[in-house]
Amino acid sequence: MTWFLFAGDMLVMLFMVALVVWVFWRSPDQALDEAARIPLEDERVADDHADS
Repeated sequence: MTWFLFAGDMLVMLFMVALVVWVFWRSPDQALDEAARIPLEDERVADDHADS
């Protein structure tokens, strides 16, 4: 039973990694750059609201 759960977990992890790789390869560079800036933009907006 332990091996069955382990194999299932590995298949789920393989699926998630494959999904990330597929999305990364299919997305244009501009979309990836915009997605990478989201946390930075959130911090800037939060700082602007804190100052006012």
